[in-house]
Amino acid sequence: MVGASLALALAPTPLSIVMIEAAPPEPQPTVADTDSGAGLGGAAGVDRIAQPPSFDDRTTALGNGARRIFQTLGVWDAIATQAAPIREIHVSDAGRFGFARLRAEEHSLDAFGFTVSNRHLGRVLWQALRTRSRVQLLAPARVCKAELSAREARLSITRGAPGSGPEESWTARLVVAADGARSLIKQAADIPSSTQEYGQVAVVAVVQTDAPATGCAFERFTDTGPLALLPRFDRSYGVIWTLAAEAADAQLRSPPAEFCRQLQRRFGWRAGRILSVSERASYPLSLVQARSSVGVRVALIGNAAQALHPVAAQGFNLGLRDAAVLAELICDASDPGAPTLLQQYAQQRAADRRGMIGFTDRLVRLFGHRSALVGAARDLALLLFDVSPAAKQALSRLSWGFGPLPRLARGLAPAGRFAPAGNLAAPLGSAADE
Repeated sequence: MVGASLALALAPTPLSIVMIEAAPPEPQPTVADTDSGAGLGGAAGVDRIAQPPSFDDRTTALGNGARRIFQTLGVWDAIATQAAPIREIHVSDAGRFGFARLRAEEHSLDAFGFTVSNRHLGRVLWQALRTRSRVQLLAPARVCKAELSAREARLSITRGAPGSGPEESWTARLVVAADGARSLIKQAADIPSSTQEYGQVAVVAVVQTDAPATGCAFERFTDTGPLALLPRFDRSYGVIWTLAAEAADAQLRSPPAEFCRQLQRRFGWRAGRILSVSERASYPLSLVQARSSVGVRVALIGNAAQALHPVAAQGFNLGLRDAAVLAELICDASDPGAPTLLQQYAQQRAADRRGMIGFTDRLVRLFGHRSALVGAARDLALLLFDVSPAAKQALSRLSWGFGPLPRLARGLAPAGRFAPAGNLAAPLGSAADE
């Protein structure tokens, strides 16, 4: 989703952009079984869908900074059709007395942000990209090899299913790696990464309750890790339940009714009775940091640069600011892969990366400490936070990041040599001005 956002930001410029995606942009059934009637999936027997890995049913929280970027790109109205506002946040420490509440209206905000399914967000971005004549979409296609030199980057690409076609050779002045924490491009650029395992697995699903979601997001810290319920546009909740690997596997395999019972027991009744659950998925949690966000003719954005714990729901927002800053620099440069430009990008993103990585990591470790003394101090801090308008105001601006805002987040098109010659925010479904 971060790579698609960058391509969209650059689409009105005179530059030629190629976006390479390993999976088809449209869902393709791979198993022709009948529907088991278990909602969005449930047990075995439903159609399995092959699609871009990030365009699934997970729920992403978009801060107001991300909303502004998508407004500037002209796609927010389409995203908003299935976006749910977060007007209240309730934070609690399970089994203890600490809690805090934040209300958007107390900070003169309509909402702290919005939740949207990755599937819907991905669909909107792809539909917009199809109308941009200077963006060529290769999907499904895979990069087999990358050769990087001071003069150019050369990629070997195969289209279709792996091994189904001949290799094609493509050259570019800049390759942007938006291919995740295990990025092939990052490896080819010889950019090392550090990984800190949290020893946790996130179980994700969508649940229906007898008290439909009305704009409150819940973050409950338990002895196994954070448990979040995020309101969705259809008044269901997106669940992110952090567990040890063995416990997560058990929850993935449990019958839907048993999963709902266990989730209810762990979360409580603030969101009402949990009635049903969608198909469940999981992914291990770790902090992955690239030692550098640039290499020879290479820039890293999104999870390729940093993959965060979902505790503060800031990973995508951080990656989107990567894309916004990079687009701004590219529009003001004669060579988009020049070393000076890449160093500017790395320097401009350093404070935001460092600040957000540090915040989320400290939060995980603080609430992961189960000693009675630390727990009492933590709960006291939550209560003090709950009565501190200044602290709440600072947290309400977290999604804008650390450091100067990129032009897209200020509602402005990139400026410079390759700046868009017209309205950047072209209506979805029409070509952007060239």
